[in-house]
Amino acid sequence: MVKIAIAGPGLLAREVIDGLVAAGKHEIILLSRRDAAPEELVKGTTWVKVDFSDKEALTQVLRGVHTVLSFIVVHKDTDNAAQKTLIDAAVEAGVRRIAPSEWSLANLDQFGWYHGKLEVREYLAEKNRDRKVIEYCLFQPGWFLNYLGGMRKISTHIQPTPFTLVDHTEGHARAPGSVANKITYTAIHDVVNVVVKAIDYEGEWPTIGGINGNTLSLAEEIAIGERVRGKPYEVETLQLDDLRAGIVNTSWLPAIDQPGAAPSDNEALARHILRSLLLNAADGSGTVSDEWNQIFPDYQFTKAEDFLAGIFADA
Repeated sequence: MVKIAIAGPGLLAREVIDGLVAAGKHEIILLSRRDAAPEELVKGTTWVKVDFSDKEALTQVLRGVHTVLSFIVVHKDTDNAAQKTLIDAAVEAGVRRIAPSEWSLANLDQFGWYHGKLEVREYLAEKNRDRKVIEYCLFQPGWFLNYLGGMRKISTHIQPTPFTLVDHTEGHARAPGSVANKITYTAIHDVVNVVVKAIDYEGEWPTIGGINGNTLSLAEEIAIGERVRGKPYEVETLQLDDLRAGIVNTSWLPAIDQPGAAPSDNEALARHILRSLLLNAADGSGTVSDEWNQIFPDYQFTKAEDFLAGIFADA
């Protein structure tokens, strides 16, 4: 048994927390800026209110902690102050391992809201530049396979999203220039299971921690969808020159509803997010590596076709 600290217990964090609690092997503390609401308390864990700007107090909380998992929301962490303080306190407290708030792709060039992750990567690398002071892993599972279920809520905590390039509910797809572009999808429960196994792994964590459930070209994903749904998909091919010029010429725009925002602002944000996803795939950046697959070669990841067949069996 070791002591695990989870910083920023949001939706993905809650999925991981549930997995760790179910495993029943470790002491788990949840670090948050605020007191817990009654519904946020999780049996088998201890909620600890902390000030992520107070390194000294945070260091005391982390004394005796073996592993820190961070789920701090990067685009809300001004100058990455909270994560940097968490890293500094972990080093000072003698924490063995830390996973910064990654949980996405390796290449984030098209996602400005994720650029804080790049700075945190550099910060950790600099910490270990002269000598290793803390072991860390960038857990990178690609996109969640669950998102391909459309707007069905098919995980315990994480919400569905309309932002996918293939809509298996409606049977249509967008391709940024070519259907040969590839994307990695990993089921949320597979991400959780790998993290739980990684906690118990006695070897050194890989710095880059790809978790690769499925890497599919858009053509392969469309073909799977057509087999499962039993109908041909309509495919729009968007021109890369248009996308790079900021033009998203599509008949199918995901719906987004920001509280208090004008419809035109919601549409502009939807186009911005969709353009980023399309360019990410077109740049060959929609995939991740497979370090954790190699470490746990016997682990069987959920396959996209099995997942979609289960979701749309009665559709």
